[in-house]
Amino acid sequence: MTTKAKPTDDSFHVFDTTLRDGAQREGINLTVADKLTIARHLDDFGVGFIEGGWPGANPRDTEFFARAQQEIEFKNAELVAFGATRRAGARASEDPQVKALLESGAPVITLVAKSHDRHVELALRTTLEENLEMVRDTVSYLREQGRRVFVDCEHFFDGYRANPEYAKDVVRAAHGAGADVVILCDTNGGMLPAQVQAVVSTVLADTGARLGIHAQDDTGCAVANTLAAVDAGATHVQCTANGYGERVGNANLFPVVAALELKYGKSVLPEGALAEMTRISHAIAEVVNLTPSTHQPYVGVSAFAHKAGLHASAIKVDPDLYQHIDPALVGNTMRMLVSDMAGRASIELKGKELGIDLGGNRELVGRVVERVKERELKGYTYEAADASFELLLRAEAEGRVRRYFRTESWRAIVEDRPDGTHANEATVKLWAKGERIVATAEGNGPVNALDRALRVGLERIYPQLAKLELVDYKVRILEGRTGTESTTRVLITTGDGTGDWATVGVAENVIAASWQALEDAYTYGLLRAGVEPTE
Repeated sequence: MTTKAKPTDDSFHVFDTTLRDGAQREGINLTVADKLTIARHLDDFGVGFIEGGWPGANPRDTEFFARAQQEIEFKNAELVAFGATRRAGARASEDPQVKALLESGAPVITLVAKSHDRHVELALRTTLEENLEMVRDTVSYLREQGRRVFVDCEHFFDGYRANPEYAKDVVRAAHGAGADVVILCDTNGGMLPAQVQAVVSTVLADTGARLGIHAQDDTGCAVANTLAAVDAGATHVQCTANGYGERVGNANLFPVVAALELKYGKSVLPEGALAEMTRISHAIAEVVNLTPSTHQPYVGVSAFAHKAGLHASAIKVDPDLYQHIDPALVGNTMRMLVSDMAGRASIELKGKELGIDLGGNRELVGRVVERVKERELKGYTYEAADASFELLLRAEAEGRVRRYFRTESWRAIVEDRPDGTHANEATVKLWAKGERIVATAEGNGPVNALDRALRVGLERIYPQLAKLELVDYKVRILEGRTGTESTTRVLITTGDGTGDWATVGVAENVIAASWQALEDAYTYGLLRAGVEPTE
């Protein structure tokens, strides 16, 4: 397959550098297959340019470009190769690194150039004039070879502060040699929005070059700095998915694009692509093996989650009263959190979300509110355990507790052996469908052994449980009289291959709390599977 030119308007660029700059984040180590997968996701999202890495600098990036040419037919994006200007005292046409950029086959090349005078003299160990010639020579040569060229002015804002005329001379050199866009880079991430806007405005007026912005997030202002540059006239924004990048990261692609589309009214994505944003964000997080940030703007699972009763009362009247956009615009959903802060409106909206019609029953809703507050006072948390809350809500609404089995007793034994190993065994005694069941199992811990024993005991009667899998297990020690007498809260996440749900248990010891959460998890799993309760 071959890469295709971007079919959309070229007047504004969304340039993604996840595969290069984002990959420099601590904890990210992408394989070539990972990079190809992420490139497909980004192209599906509709960014205009995907910077794939530095061909010739390492074998992985060189292989990526070779495979991308053969394996991906880009629908929206153009592939970009990253590299540096030629070496001091050499010619661009003879520079091996420049040759590797051409051999990558990428139709667009981004060159990094020094724009801070001290970096030129100390890092490149050359003269200020020779640095300008390195920019002119490399850009003009690549243009002669039919490549589109962007130039990243590294450390531009720090260089502008130290020597504004020289920093602008680098921009002029790149622009005069044929660079389509000159990108002002806040490499150290120390700028603030007002500063960025002032500098970009001045440089644009003084050089006449088309300008872009590349912002690091060291002050927590990368997204704001990027938008400030757009306000000043920049028409090219460089970002990374989920803000991945060196140190604290880069400007986050998703809030930048959402702001451009929804706040600025700029059509920077193909029609309908914005609604895929949450899915794309989470898919890329899965590839890099980092848990998606729950509180990330627009795409986090908590981005449109509401907890306060006052908020819920207003949202019941009009969701826009406490939401800056409709979550569906970015592929997200509104969620109601139930906690001891909940009021009647919170419970009614949560019931509606769960498909439970409370029918305007004020007495029932009031009873649920009091029940939640009473339980949370003991240490339960329902904002993180929707499944346990749904069971509580159904019990109050239906006037009965849904039971598929009844526990007679359980026990878990941990044996410390002379060879230093441990054996974990659990026995459960249950009643289900009028039958008494005794089951024993071993596990890699007492909770795992209980989980297995419960499954052994019930799977014959409820084969639907075979699909269940314990996905996550969290323990928190709550405040108590002393450390060993503190109350323990356990949150368990369970999945059935099509979705996950969370349950909670609270007790004076971790095993008892875990058993409560397991009981709820199995009960909810059977409810979800459409099994009618028998007890």
